[in-house]
Amino acid sequence: MFSELTELFQAPLSIWEAIIRVGISVMASTIVYILYQIFYGSKHIGAGVNRTFLLGGPAITMIFLIIQTSIPLGLGLLGALSFVRFRTPVKDPSEIGFLLVLIATSIGAATGNLFAIIILLTLIFLILLIQHKVTNRGNFLGRGHLIIAMDKQSFSILDKKVNEYLSSRLKGLTLETMSTIDNRVSLNYQYKKQSNFDWVSFTGELNKIAGQEKLEIFIS
Repeated sequence: MFSELTELFQAPLSIWEAIIRVGISVMASTIVYILYQIFYGSKHIGAGVNRTFLLGGPAITMIFLIIQTSIPLGLGLLGALSFVRFRTPVKDPSEIGFLLVLIATSIGAATGNLFAIIILLTLIFLILLIQHKVTNRGNFLGRGHLIIAMDKQSFSILDKKVNEYLSSRLKGLTLETMSTIDNRVSLNYQYKKQSNFDWVSFTGELNKIAGQEKLEIFIS
């Protein structure tokens, strides 16, 4: 019995090697989490997979460390994990990309490929930065969302007036989606954010244009 217990502590990978590799995984997971928050988290509503990054990265690294040192134990651990069911779907394809980056850096940490992790994170940062510039068309403040909701009767009266006013006040205005539910029309716009924009005056003038018609305005 004693000899079997001592064998559990005699792994091919030393404790310091394991600590260093898991530590690298923690740092890489933190960087992936920060990239998610900067380039994605503040602009989209996803499934919130970023909440698993700081724990998931080191956990994946440890799984691969176990697989490297003990294949039967690693396969048993993966078999146990197969019972886990994630009922919350990934709502945006961008989140899948971040998950793949997290898995790649975790495997890199487990196999000791620090240089490959640095190259991957550097390239990912540059790619996301270029995508951000292109998407926002050179606007460093990014793009905002404006949702205007009204009933169908009001929409038939105000559609042209509201669009003319929005086009005159907001730069880079685009209509992203339009939905009709229960006799209500919702218009979802995107626009280029402007510094020191007077939203109080904007909403006041928009309500004046609406007159007696009621508008619901949501700005982000």
